[in-house]
Parts: sequence; C-alpha cells; structure tokens
Amino acid sequence: MAKCVFLDRDGVLNEDDPNYTYEVSKFKIIPGVPEALKELKKHGFLLVVVTNQSGIAQGLYTIEQMKQCHAYLQQMCDGAIDHFYFSPYHPSVTHSLLRKPGTLMFEKAIARFSIDTSLSWMVGDRGRDIIPARKLGIKTIQIGDEIEHENRADYEVDSLKAAASLILSRH
Repeated sequence: MAKCVFLDRDGVLNEDDPNYTYEVSKFKIIPGVPEALKELKKHGFLLVVVTNQSGIAQGLYTIEQMKQCHAYLQQMCDGAIDHFYFSPYHPSVTHSLLRKPGTLMFEKAIARFSIDTSLSWMVGDRGRDIIPARKLGIKTIQIGDEIEHENRADYEVDSLKAAASLILSRH
C-alpha cells in the first residue's frame, strides 16, 4: 500500500485568485512549492492534486486551459505530481460527489494507486479540503489563516514547505 499526500491546488500550490486562475501567464507558483514537492517525493510519497475547478461549469474557462496550467506546474516542479483529479462542477449548476467536500476524487485515487489512508495526508487551505480527508481517515494540514473552527485540520501551518517538514517529521 502506498502513502500519499493529497494537495489542494489554489492557495496551496499556486496563489489563489478570487477571479480564478486559468491562464499560465497568471499562474503563480507559491515560493517553496517545487522544493517541498521534491522532498516529499524523495521520501516515497505519492503526490495527488484534488481540486475544485468550478469556473469550468460556469463557462469562465475550459478544461484545456486548466490542463495547460497543470502542465506548467509539472514543468516547474520536475514532474513531481503523480496525478491531477479535478471537479469541473459548480453547486449552482450540478450536484456532484466529485466536488469537495465530497470524497469521490480521493476515493478514485485510493483505488487507482492502492493508497493506505492511515499513512496519508491532505494539505488544503479551506474546510472543504479537510472534510473529505477526515471522513476517509487521512491526516489533515491546513495552510493559511482562513481557519473554520468547525472544520479545523489536525495541524495548521503557513506554507507547503512547513507542511512537508511536518509530514516528514511524523514518518
């Protein structure tokens, strides 16, 4: 069974933009992210991105534009990410278990990669990232200062680099 770090995208790997991030020219990788991902890979963790991309359902950008951003991220991080799962849905358009706080993106990865949830982590910046991980027995880390007390993570840090250090100190 594999150990995995599940990663939210916006606000964890790249700067979050309230108007959505879908152009490579505006896709700003947060400092320290490539190094943190490489360090986790070096210690045998699978890296799986689980991201809500509701701008697709809203017609603001295309799946191809999102994939170009993911390809750029992979290029800048030496291909460290093992797989990207995304939910293109928006709750005003369609209800889907794929969209966080649903668990389906996680469940797909767990099945595909034979992931041991007891050895795995979720790093997110919102309560909707924490909820599905907690349901599946995955340890949680929240980055940033928008802490929802009812959906509080197991740990809180200020960056993916700090999250990686915490994860590696626990293994």
